[in-house]
Amino acid sequence: MRFLILLALVVSDSVNSTLHGGEFNQVLSIGNVAPGWERLPGTDGKPHSFQDLKDKEAIVLAFTCLSCPTAVDYEARFQQLAKQYGGTNSKVGFVAVCVNQVAADRLDKLTLRANQQKLAFPILYDESQKIAKDYGAMFTPEFFVLNQQRKVVYMGAMDDATDPEKVTQRYVEAALIAALKGETPAVKETIGRGCRVRYAKERN
Repeated sequence: MRFLILLALVVSDSVNSTLHGGEFNQVLSIGNVAPGWERLPGTDGKPHSFQDLKDKEAIVLAFTCLSCPTAVDYEARFQQLAKQYGGTNSKVGFVAVCVNQVAADRLDKLTLRANQQKLAFPILYDESQKIAKDYGAMFTPEFFVLNQQRKVVYMGAMDDATDPEKVTQRYVEAALIAALKGETPAVKETIGRGCRVRYAKERN
């Protein structure tokens, strides 16, 4: 009987630890295996799955949208990073995802924007919002860096200042460099900055 009680306490602690997530993320903790996705439509007209990136040594995932001014402001920074470290034969995969269901953030608007800006990465659209929930994404923009084992090594803001002239720490780039070296970044988690992800209200 005593053994069963102890076992129940261990299981309870484990579940609670999982539910609490990281320091700022309520779902994932650093070191967790990253959730995947299946056949999400992209701005390049193709369906995209997590498995498509199996040959990449690292992945940078951004949750973004068009209806948030901060997310739009960060688009150029993500584009620059993708051009610097990404590309067809690169070791790094760059993916952006939008889950907002408002008209301004629908796939047709995302596609128009991607074509106009000649983005170096696809923007995927998940109307079900499942991928954002799986990652515990709260903000647009919010970034996740995954290593070769597809474990989360960083999550949070891209850098330490919304004003590009005041940036002193580039968290995502530093985490990406560390991941490519098989190392752990000095900063593993920060809180995102921007607009809240527009999750649909669930009815009882």
